[in-house]
Amino acid sequence: MTAAEEPGERAFAADLARAPAIIAARGLGLGAPLVVTEETASTNDDAKRGARHGSPHGATWLAESQTAGRGRQGRVWISPRGDNLLFSVLLRLGCPPARVPPLSLVCGLAVRDAVAKALGPAHDADVVVKWPNDVLVRGKKVAGILVESALSGAKVEYVIAGIGINVLGRSLPDELSAVATSIALEGGVDLDRAVVLADVLAGLERDVALAAERGLGLVHARLSKHDALAGRAVESTDSPLRGTGCGIDLEGRLLVRTADGTVTKVTAGELRLRPVTAAREG
Repeated sequence: MTAAEEPGERAFAADLARAPAIIAARGLGLGAPLVVTEETASTNDDAKRGARHGSPHGATWLAESQTAGRGRQGRVWISPRGDNLLFSVLLRLGCPPARVPPLSLVCGLAVRDAVAKALGPAHDADVVVKWPNDVLVRGKKVAGILVESALSGAKVEYVIAGIGINVLGRSLPDELSAVATSIALEGGVDLDRAVVLADVLAGLERDVALAAERGLGLVHARLSKHDALAGRAVESTDSPLRGTGCGIDLEGRLLVRTADGTVTKVTAGELRLRPVTAAREG
């Protein structure tokens, strides 16, 4: 199996060049075919074009760098060339639209497991999923997920899981160093981005289709174990909601207990941790 070529493709790092062989050796259905490029505007946009032109379930677009990468709420994803993993997976799931938003959490678990594996067993508890779409190591963001979809009637025609993981970088801009990190900065050694990619794809293959068909029940215990906001003082960035995270329900909604004991189910938006000194709930 070889990587598909695109017009203007140039050489890219040796570890990414090994990705097709590693994916094939594991017998994974996701990651085949694999389109690898040195630079693209957005792997999610590449995947959407592929979906519209008949690319199969599991097709994956991987880039060394993006010129217009984005995260949730239109944020720009900045990634130095050669440091990180930037890829999007096409998932043809045929599920009801209501099953799509929780898939960000399922993707988050797959990324979390891959990052924890790269760091080693001693760091497993340090790697957590922050609702709705981030992965943290010791409180700093190491990865983000952007899930997008298209409908065909009452069913989902396809889902695109866009994933960015900070892998090899050993320095970050001053404005990011307090909130972001990389696998290398957290102690990862002998890192191979192709192996990390294959680990993520294996996790997605194990869980995503089942979650799309049956809901979060089969992964809920793992999600609860690695919930970054459970028991933490949180506040909304776009509403007056303040309280304590008390889990994620089977619909993928974040549960927040406010000072009067009311539990609010949050379906959208963003919650951030509040300073410990500001917490008064409980």
